[in-house]
Amino acid sequence: MRRRDLVAVAGLALGLASGVHADPALLALLQRGGQVVLMRHAQTDPGVGDPQGMVLADCATQRNLSAAGRAQAAAAGAALRARQVPVERLISSPWCRCVDTARIAFGRAPETSPALGNLFGRDDPQGRQVAQMKALVEPPAGGNRVLVSHGSTIQALTGVYLAPAEMLVVTPQGGGRFTVAGRLPAPGR
Repeated sequence: MRRRDLVAVAGLALGLASGVHADPALLALLQRGGQVVLMRHAQTDPGVGDPQGMVLADCATQRNLSAAGRAQAAAAGAALRARQVPVERLISSPWCRCVDTARIAFGRAPETSPALGNLFGRDDPQGRQVAQMKALVEPPAGGNRVLVSHGSTIQALTGVYLAPAEMLVVTPQGGGRFTVAGRLPAPGR
């Protein structure tokens, strides 16, 4: 592990004690359940998008989580567990950086959905993927639904661009409609 990664991991580990800083009213809303949490994958190896020739079924061909990103995902999940935020369903983009963020943060393998796939550099002219994402933003039966995706994909749905490991909490209104309840900053921010 490079010195820079070690420093970042140490910084994130120290941030774990303070966890995710959020508005107490937003945390109370999450503790009651019924929300959808849109989480951007944690920090990755440097770069933008995926390498030329990326194959979705082969993580070795993708841009993946860095050591700092793995620590960031762990800290985000620990902060939510410490605040007793119930998770009813965990769904991820099929990209490895999203699946790994979900697995590390929540301690279990997520379901995957192409609806949460990376829109970066791709067009969705008829809004098909955004419509598919809206179908996932429905009131959960109990607890909260967590959707782990990409910055560009979450922005296409909500108009909000998130930092790595940052979370946007939305209150489902039915029919794919929602209101933004607030943001949970990434650990250490």
